[in-house]
This record gives sequence, structure tokens and C-alpha cells, in this order.
Amino acid sequence: MISTVLADDGYIAPGSRDFEFPAIAGGITKPMVLIFLSLLIIAAFFLISSRRRAVVPDRLQFAGESLYGFVRNTVARDVIGPEFYKFVPYLTALFCFILVNNIFGIIPFIQFPSMSRIGFPVVLSLITYVIFNVVGIRRKGLGGYLKSVMFPPGLPGWIYPLLAPIEAISTFFVRPLTLGLRLFANMFAGHLLLLVFILGGSYMLTTGSGLLPILSPFSFAMGIIITFFEALIQVLQAYIFVLLSALYIAGALAEEH
Repeated sequence: MISTVLADDGYIAPGSRDFEFPAIAGGITKPMVLIFLSLLIIAAFFLISSRRRAVVPDRLQFAGESLYGFVRNTVARDVIGPEFYKFVPYLTALFCFILVNNIFGIIPFIQFPSMSRIGFPVVLSLITYVIFNVVGIRRKGLGGYLKSVMFPPGLPGWIYPLLAPIEAISTFFVRPLTLGLRLFANMFAGHLLLLVFILGGSYMLTTGSGLLPILSPFSFAMGIIITFFEALIQVLQAYIFVLLSALYIAGALAEEH
């Protein structure tokens, strides 16, 4: 936890404790409710946007088709290649799920990105991990897949004893770890910064003495600036997670590593 004292009665700056929530009922917490809410939002969006499909789409249909087309064309088709189509539903659902839960962090009265709880990104990274490994094993067989991972062709034989364990560790341990941690760390840090400036400005305005009330607008202004910056990061992190997932699937399908 991070703490700092700004006045005699003390100001405890936001820290990891602000990411812990008491149970609402029966062990259900706010992040759990947000995850369920995000599923309802995504399902409702696609059901409504595709309910009245027309040659000339209305705004909602256009939004749904644009979102789907973005993932299909920009990520799945361009990265995975000819066999991309069967992975589009997963990648689209993954992008929407991460995006909505990230955006929760800047929505008034919600103001918490679900992906700042490490358990959620870890589960998503494990799903991608299982998918790309299963795809690789089905395509090449277990032995062929391990060979393609650990012994990429075109290299001198003397380097394989060093390279093989590095490639194995990278594929089977580092990839799922970094995939989840990257998303978690960005959402955690961004939300923490917002709390520091917004709550700090509120403290300086209502409790601070001397120049602190005068300086409080600058803290609020930084909070607003970081909110816009955080919105960009939230979209970018959803895209990066899906892009890396597609890259891992493409690598598992490729004949050569």
C-alpha cells in the first residue's frame, strides 16, 4: 500500500486496498457484478444490432458490423491467414469483453476496470493458451508441435541445446504469464493514477490548508487529462491482447516457426 501524509490528520493515498471490495451478498463482489454486466451489455448490443439487418444499415447495425469487421479483417484475417474465419467469433468476443470491462474504469458511478483484478486477465490468457496449443497439436501432432516450437528450422545444430529450452519456456510459460500481466498491470496502474489525482484534489480542496486548496484544481485537471489518456490505453490494451492471441494462434498453425 502507498501512503503519504499531507496534513496533521493525514492523507492516505490510494493503494492496493482500493481494489478490494466487500461482498455484496453471498460472496458476490463488485468486480463479479461488472463481469456479468459486461456479458449482458455485449450480448444485448449484438442481438439488437443484428435484429433488423438491412442492405443499408442503421447506426446500430453499422456499429456492430464495424466492430466485427475490424476484428475479422484487421486482426484475424491479416494475422492468422487463410484459416482465420473459425477464430473470428472467439477473437471478437474476447476484444469486446476486454474492452467493455476496461471502459468501466472511466464510466461514472462504476469507475472500476474489471481487468485490474488479476484473476480475470489470467483466465483469459489461459483460454488463449489452451486454444493455440490445442490448434498446434491438432495440426502437427504432439511431437511435430514440440519440434516446431523448440527446434525452428534453418539454424545451425550447435545452437539448439541452448535455444530449445528457451523456446519451450517462452511458449509454454512466458506467453500466458505476460499476456495476462500486461493487461492487469496497465489497468491497475491507470486506475490508481486516476484515484491519486481525483481523491488527492478532493482532499486538498476540502481538508488541506495553506496553498493546498488553491492547487486542488490542478489535481482535478490532471485527473481529467489522465481519464482521456486512460480511455486510449483501455482500447489499446484490448486490441493488443487480441492481436497477441491471434499471433500465437498463427504461430501454432504455421508450418515453420
